[in-house]
Amino acid sequence: MPDLSQWLTERLAEVDAANLARTLRVLESPQLPVVRHHGRDLINFSSNDYLGLATHAAVKQAALGAIETWGVGSGASRLISGTQAPHDQLEQELAAFKKTDAALVFSTGFAAAMGTIPAIVGAGDVVILDKLSHACLVDGARMSGAIIRVFPHNNLDRLNDHLRWARTKFPDGNILVVTESVFSMDGDRAPLREIVELKNQSGAWLLLDEAHATGVIGEQGRGAAFEGGVADQVDLHMGTLGKALGSSGGYICGSCKLIDWLINRARSFIFSTAPSASTASAASAALGVIQSTEGDVLRGLLWKHIRRVSPNAESGIVPVLIGDEGEAMMAAERLFDAGIWVPAVRFPTVPRGRARLRISLSAAHASGQVDRLMVGLSE
Repeated sequence: MPDLSQWLTERLAEVDAANLARTLRVLESPQLPVVRHHGRDLINFSSNDYLGLATHAAVKQAALGAIETWGVGSGASRLISGTQAPHDQLEQELAAFKKTDAALVFSTGFAAAMGTIPAIVGAGDVVILDKLSHACLVDGARMSGAIIRVFPHNNLDRLNDHLRWARTKFPDGNILVVTESVFSMDGDRAPLREIVELKNQSGAWLLLDEAHATGVIGEQGRGAAFEGGVADQVDLHMGTLGKALGSSGGYICGSCKLIDWLINRARSFIFSTAPSASTASAASAALGVIQSTEGDVLRGLLWKHIRRVSPNAESGIVPVLIGDEGEAMMAAERLFDAGIWVPAVRFPTVPRGRARLRISLSAAHASGQVDRLMVGLSE
């Protein structure tokens, strides 16, 4: 048996040989349209800060004010040391934003999925996921102990087959359908009206992750479910505070009974130190911005950039499919050398042989920066 160092050396060599090695790039700047890396300025098309709120004056001031009032740390989990007022305020505002009865904030979006799915399904139940669902949703389903069925991406016939199978094989079990409204690596959308119709016919529940739609899609950025007119038929609304809202954390919105149950059974909530009051206050300020006239202007700018890069794009994510992992890395490096940061996304984030450049656009980008991107992609 090799020692740990030898084992790690061999495994890392395998990862590197497959063009799958990852390293951390240290920035010397905030998340802005132009970031600094090792003293060099790069136009940033890697960030999910879709509306530029991570550095918005009102959002920063809310965070600073909360630090002055509440300090930096939250002390413990909210069930141990209490809930600070900014967390309660944010949850009330999220519930109003999503037009649900209640909301619960988690430390991350990953924690929201990992806590929620195992809290509502388990042995004898069935989780049915879209093939391209985010890793947090997949891991949450695995953690639950429920039977898992996966349907090909956006394939409604297979989803319907799985629903019928689940209802027949587990007549007394809970059935949970899990999908994203905007898929994080392809940028396309789920057919929500049809999914809602199928889950209703089967008596299933629907958990919808709107991480990449919140703030970007629908009136006042309420998400794709609202744009599609089916928000009131989504059982569990999931989202993040770390993308268009410019802060950090995740949330679940739904009924008061759902939130009460999660407070009592979601392990990632119960056993995690609460997010800081400053991140909650920042998210509250961002919610105010995205629902304002300024938010409408920012969304307009974002969609202008999206249409410039890809007229048929359905979100702020525009993938450029390459396939081979090594070629994707070389394409990203060519852009990097030209002063443009676009990440190469490879396995395990996407399937083997499906490597791509993942472009994320922001309202904060200038038109000239988008023009630079288009030139870089064409070279």
